[in-house]
Amino acid sequence: MSYEERLQNVSVLGAAGKMGSGILLLTAVEMADTSLKPEFKGKSFVLNAIDVSDQALSGLMKYLYVQVQKMAEKKMVQLRQFYSNRADLIENSEIVDEYVRYVISLVRTSTRIESAFDSLLIFEAIKENPELKGKILSSIDTNNPKKPWYFTNTSSIPISEIDKNSGLEGRIIGFHFYNPPAIQKLVELIKGEKTLKELEAFALQYAKNMRKIVVPANDIAGFIGNGHFMRDLLFGMKLVERLSADMPMHEAVYIVNKVTQDFLVRPMGIFQLIDYVGIDVCQYILSVMNARIAGEDLHSDLLDRYAGYGVKGGQFADGSQKNGILQYDKNKITGIFCLKRKEYAPFIDFQDRNDARLGNLPANAPQWKTAIRVKNRDELFSGYFDSLRKTESPGAKLALEYAAESARIANQLVTNGVSHSAENVNTVLLTGFFHAYGPVNKY
Repeated sequence: MSYEERLQNVSVLGAAGKMGSGILLLTAVEMADTSLKPEFKGKSFVLNAIDVSDQALSGLMKYLYVQVQKMAEKKMVQLRQFYSNRADLIENSEIVDEYVRYVISLVRTSTRIESAFDSLLIFEAIKENPELKGKILSSIDTNNPKKPWYFTNTSSIPISEIDKNSGLEGRIIGFHFYNPPAIQKLVELIKGEKTLKELEAFALQYAKNMRKIVVPANDIAGFIGNGHFMRDLLFGMKLVERLSADMPMHEAVYIVNKVTQDFLVRPMGIFQLIDYVGIDVCQYILSVMNARIAGEDLHSDLLDRYAGYGVKGGQFADGSQKNGILQYDKNKITGIFCLKRKEYAPFIDFQDRNDARLGNLPANAPQWKTAIRVKNRDELFSGYFDSLRKTESPGAKLALEYAAESARIANQLVTNGVSHSAENVNTVLLTGFFHAYGPVNKY
């Protein structure tokens, strides 16, 4: 079966979710562009958007309409080629409207899993739960006579485990999009023990057509992205506990978050990133990894304490940040949750005191927004880290300690066979997490 034939009937499970909606968008556009080629004229293409809520699916279609319109406006040259035989389409706006209408027409929304029983390709983006994934994929495969191929968006569960629990006999591959899928360039590609070579080849072609950067990861829980992030998170938690011997814990959180953002030149501090992902999601990923990786204690009692007080994080439907360990006002950080008082302590009460405690950044400290646009980053960060080493401030010392731990984690992922190379770890952190430099470096 050819690449194009495989795309003729596709399903996305969890299509209305944060990840599923992006996967659906990308697949709908790829399906439309494929079906508009002259050699596929008259062929039927169907994309099933499957989720549990009719209301969520209605919202999905509104999202799809807006996003396809934006994408169409950026690819006018290609669309004019698609519609070169349509004399009725003259203005750009007419071509855009026709393309959007066509893409939307390919999508069938459903709350019934039976809609996937005729699909040749199935994207799974449901809850990060191995039992649930196994149950649903097994049910589909039992009732689908076409022996479909499966792409799972899991960010932590081993592919071989899902394969075994679902009885898919190698017809599954880990295709981990980063959030949001329509914008993020990175995909982690994870083969299970039995993953078919033909499926891997298809996945690589699909990624190429999506203009994604593919990083292979070995089938070890957490893979590269969460393998680094979760251990980075745990180090941040332990550092807070250490610092809280001499200061209130919420102030220690402030210091560690500021060090990881400003001193290490990251887009977010570690606690803001935890909030962005969601405290409950981080807890679950850690539990998946901890149960499957021997010799490490991949668990945080401190994270559990925050969750115990209902601190959750995550985003609202409009993309704005929910309160988590940090408090937000229109995505601006305004406070930190105080475990002792069980309420948020406002920045104004302690920010100046702790900024003074950390000390000033070196004069040549780059801002993240500036650093990611610099062509010669090696020269920039070599000079910056040299200045950090010459600075005796507590902030500089903590930054160097954190950077060393980040590099150790990255190298450990290579040593333990999760990543093929340190370069791949760097690519994941640079592309998937938008870091300005890789953790393994000569700085």
